[in-house]
Amino acid sequence: MTAATFGQNISGTWYGLLSFNGINLHLQLDIEENETGYQGTFYSLDQKSDEIPVTKITFSNNELIFNIENLRANYKGVLNENNIIEGTFTQGAKIPLNFSREVIEPIKIARADEPQGPFPYNSEDLTFKNEKQNVVLAATLTLPKSEGPFPVAILVTGSSPQDRNEEILGHKPFLKMADYLTRRGIAVLRYDDRGTAESTGNFASANTKDFATDAEAAVAYLRSRKDINKNKIGIIGHSEGGIIAPIVAAKDKKIDFIVLLAGMGIRGDSLLLIQQQLIGKAAGAQQNMLDMNREINSGLYKLLNKEKDTVKLKPIIGEYFEGVLKKYPGYAMIQGMKNDEMIARDKELYTNNWLYHFITFDPSETLQNVKCPVLAINGSKDLQVSPEENLKAIELNLKKGGNKNVTIIRLENMNHLFQETETGALSEYDTIDYSFSEKMLKVVGEWILKNTTE
Repeated sequence: MTAATFGQNISGTWYGLLSFNGINLHLQLDIEENETGYQGTFYSLDQKSDEIPVTKITFSNNELIFNIENLRANYKGVLNENNIIEGTFTQGAKIPLNFSREVIEPIKIARADEPQGPFPYNSEDLTFKNEKQNVVLAATLTLPKSEGPFPVAILVTGSSPQDRNEEILGHKPFLKMADYLTRRGIAVLRYDDRGTAESTGNFASANTKDFATDAEAAVAYLRSRKDINKNKIGIIGHSEGGIIAPIVAAKDKKIDFIVLLAGMGIRGDSLLLIQQQLIGKAAGAQQNMLDMNREINSGLYKLLNKEKDTVKLKPIIGEYFEGVLKKYPGYAMIQGMKNDEMIARDKELYTNNWLYHFITFDPSETLQNVKCPVLAINGSKDLQVSPEENLKAIELNLKKGGNKNVTIIRLENMNHLFQETETGALSEYDTIDYSFSEKMLKVVGEWILKNTTE
């Protein structure tokens, strides 16, 4: 291990501000030197994340490089003479990110909708085990104080590691939903994603179908309890959770209902191409850049859908991007990378277990095998999961499979977090002081009660 040229000590606490698509995330990086080199811990302060382990970290000749497996991310930066690490954070996209010793305080926004105790229901912290994959999930079960057994909804989070409240930017949408439903006589189980907060397991090595086995374990646990109505167990999935709920219900015909909040109805590559265009436009990207990205990504996704062996896929991806760089010589530079760095990154990125399976996953067959009642809701200004294409595909495939209890609702002027919004841009998530609007919660609550009491 080479000592820093300027004599600074890399150990200790560093702070950074990550800005993308109008969202600002305040970060903290703790570095500790040990006998073999360095170890690190990462925090997203706005998301109030628990410590996220840095899986590999090196510091040599003033260059800091680290990987965060749980976030499928990496960082490369250089320590300058002003004791600032100037570098780039890569998590799919490549984003400039500097670290310094100076604390950057997050802007504290009061979230007016966060439920406050004392609560008129019982709350129990517990764990249950996914025996198939040896994962222990930490959870909270809220139960009405009236006499059971109760109908119950399992809440399943979206993509990226999230805690049981699905906390993002100070919002706690799952805490709010659990409070709303439990007050109306519906028990709710919500759990930390594997490898997140108090749950065990490795988040980064899992794909959507692995996460579905965690939801299956939640169902099995609830069926073991006397205070739960075993015939009235349902799943509410948000975003990626809206893929997981149908996967579980298609296999387990005893699931009583599912609710898809901004759920996916089209194949992953189609969803991402639409998402990239909508978010890019909202962020002010030039149309020629959006067209170039669509062309490049469309070609890439075709390769991923054609080749099922990710080992064989890596050199194919490398050759593909070599061709891209010949046609668009500045493409890597736009992302702040050298050509060989971008090719090496993308070979790993697009053969990542989660991303590869997400891009190539087509939910149509799964949806056709779901026979229980389904409620699917999207906001009209959701830029992450476009309502027009996804709601249409969800309804089409459910009915194609013979499902006769399908409710499709498009909520006007709501975004991916079901906030009433002006544009739907991701930058608004942070500035609106509530998520999961009362209007959406009322729709979900009334629909569940209707389908569990008839």
